Amino acid sequence: RGLPPRNLSDCPNGSRWVMDVFNECAQDGQDIASVVLGLVSIFCFAAASFPQFYQACKTGIMDRALSIYFLLGWLGGDLLNLIGSFLADQLPLQVYTAVYYVLADLVMLSLYCYYKVKNRGGGFATPVNAAFVFLSLGTVSTVSFLGRGAVVAQDPATFKGRSLLSAHVDELGSKPFTRSEIIGFTIGSISSVLYLCSRVPQIYTNYKRKSTTGVSYSLFALVMLGNLLYGLSVLLKNPEPGQGEGDYVLRHLPWLVGSLGVLSLDVVISFQFLGYRRGTPTACGERDALLSERGDS
Repeated sequence: RGLPPRNLSDCPNGSRWVMDVFNECAQDGQDIASVVLGLVSIFCFAAASFPQFYQACKTGIMDRALSIYFLLGWLGGDLLNLIGSFLADQLPLQVYTAVYYVLADLVMLSLYCYYKVKNRGGGFATPVNAAFVFLSLGTVSTVSFLGRGAVVAQDPATFKGRSLLSAHVDELGSKPFTRSEIIGFTIGSISSVLYLCSRVPQIYTNYKRKSTTGVSYSLFALVMLGNLLYGLSVLLKNPEPGQGEGDYVLRHLPWLVGSLGVLSLDVVISFQFLGYRRGTPTACGERDALLSERGDS
């Protein structure tokens, strides 16, 4: 799998390790910076779920703290990203990363369902949780096999869906979109819309509760950092020979809009964390003061 093999003769003065590991041409410091930022963004996205897992187990109110539509929108975006990675025949690391994102989302949904049933007082939380996990894993496996069969083998030109290094083949230039690219562009656009729409229910849930208790800010902080680094990695990458900057940006527009748009909405959630945390100590302080006065009297 992956792009057709390339060598340094196709990339004068290119970095050997980037070519060997990612099959990508990085001819100057700007290209290498794009590669490094792309790698760091992947680690940020990969680590983002763990703080929320810990917070869920610590507080036990994940079903009230997170919006189910936020989780489903996130899963939908990552699932389309996974399908797009197969359709576009991305590099193995990109495919494995997409699979990991989906599995992490499924674990998050599994925890949500577990606490939803548990907090309602039901005695069948574990069977429901196990059934949900097995069903979700079966869905991912089915999608993976369908994606493998749907790859257009005769069309080497590919459009990368939320790719690690925003790689693209030399033949693209300023040519019109191919059928494969149109499919990838459409999937990327829908994926970006789902990422954007997923934040709105969570913002409303925080506003309705007037609290962010049970939600880990590290989750959003890491995603914000990942989206910022991803957007920078795309913008830093030099266009291929014969490809204009406008054409380059156009072909990556869905993922740029998705990353930077989600970043702006996560900033809103960050202000909610600041606002609601600022109010909490004041309320606790007033209550403690009243209790102390009653004790003295």
